Amino acid sequence: MSAARTRVKICGVRTPEQALMVAEAGADAVGLVFHEPSPRHVTAEQAERIASVLPPFVCAVGLFVNAPASFVRAVCTQVPLSLLQFHGDETFDECAQFDKPFVRAVRVRPGVDLLQFKSGMVPHRHLARGLLVDAYVPGTHGGTGRSFDWGLLPEALRGEIILSGGLGPDNVREAVTRVRPWAVDVSSGVERSPGVKDPERVTRFIEEVRLADV
Repeated sequence: MSAARTRVKICGVRTPEQALMVAEAGADAVGLVFHEPSPRHVTAEQAERIASVLPPFVCAVGLFVNAPASFVRAVCTQVPLSLLQFHGDETFDECAQFDKPFVRAVRVRPGVDLLQFKSGMVPHRHLARGLLVDAYVPGTHGGTGRSFDWGLLPEALRGEIILSGGLGPDNVREAVTRVRPWAVDVSSGVERSPGVKDPERVTRFIEEVRLADV
């Protein structure tokens, strides 16, 4: 599988106004962070308002980090999420228990076997939509703005992974050209401050992705 057009997810959106801005800039997905330690955290009530303004074919993605199953279910009941994204230590069985499509984040570092990790998705292929690869930073679960060695990504996975970690307007064209992921996921790289998206950086980021696709 290869992407004729690299999809773009803008994560850590906190207001309906931000959601509309990134959608109008050309984003395919908006990430809603349900992890309280994050400066991009939203409540279910905030997320419900954000999801309600999204135009057709722009999906809402809910990001969770080792959240209790009861909490994930409660959020899914209140917020119309198209996809779940798990960034903690969740097993594939735990990810699949909500009967919703999901992606699983993997923090990449030497010694992490991504092909073996992907094999764990096989029993849940009806729900597992892919792997999101991010930088490994001890004690954190993403949103650090750190990149990693793209050379660690197996050739067999390029074209289907979601690339994250340290991406921004200045390097995303190179990242897409070198890795050829199915999608890219950005948060801090398009912000003016934690949790506040910068319209100019969002627009530039998406433009650079499109230029890499040419």
